Amino acid sequence: MVLSADAPPPLRELARRASGLSPAEQRVAQAVAEAPAEVVRMSVSDLAAASQSSVGTVTRFCQKLGLRGFHDLKLALARETAPTHQRLADDVVPGDDAAQIARKVLSGSARALDEAVRAIDAAAVQAAAEALLSARRILFAAVGTSAPLAADAAYRLSTLGLDAVFPGDTHLQHVTARTLRPGDVCFAISHTGATRETIAAVRTARTVGATTAVLTSFAGAPIAETADLVLVAGSSETAFRVEAMSSRLVHLALLDALYVTVALRHGPARDALAATEDLLTEHRY
Repeated sequence: MVLSADAPPPLRELARRASGLSPAEQRVAQAVAEAPAEVVRMSVSDLAAASQSSVGTVTRFCQKLGLRGFHDLKLALARETAPTHQRLADDVVPGDDAAQIARKVLSGSARALDEAVRAIDAAAVQAAAEALLSARRILFAAVGTSAPLAADAAYRLSTLGLDAVFPGDTHLQHVTARTLRPGDVCFAISHTGATRETIAAVRTARTVGATTAVLTSFAGAPIAETADLVLVAGSSETAFRVEAMSSRLVHLALLDALYVTVALRHGPARDALAATEDLLTEHRY
């Protein structure tokens, strides 16, 4: 594998270890070497497809580079292929003051929401709302930056009188998924769609007959292969901003749309909301 003299360290390490890679891993290596900046935009499934390999092969390839997984590869490539300001927010340059940065970040978030409106699968949203409305129990599963969204969604659905929970501990999410039954719903939220703990909870819920739904930013994410219902709500974030806030804003907005849909169609919601509002007044001056 021939690389330029100024190739990023991850690619130089890749070239050093190339002889120890399997043929499939070498295809992954070639795909990364040819377009490292593009890889930062991809999901693990995207890279697997681009290199005619599998998700497992991509993961093993990353581990042979001394990385924990694909997410670490993306971060390493991002650090080496873009300056810090470009990894923080799109359009921002080092000389911008706080007001300019605020305008650019807010404009980027607005664009992300507008793109989500045009790209959303209306049928998938309808199916997800119906699943939530008919569910006996609803388990939300998420970790990391998606966890606060899951906690908010579970809380708000519970104010409508639905049995919705979000156990913060990932092991408890997995155990709770095992206790679900047909008619229950496991709703997972994952930006990358490649988080092992969240995927494990969804797979377990599906094996016991529960309806599984996922909200992710990438249509080809591994978690999409495990679920009955898939909601894809991503954004065209800068290629180097691997965990941008705009993706969570898009997810939060879609969860809000589901909440409003359920609230309008769930019979006991009006009384449940009134009771919640009365209770909350006791906590305010």
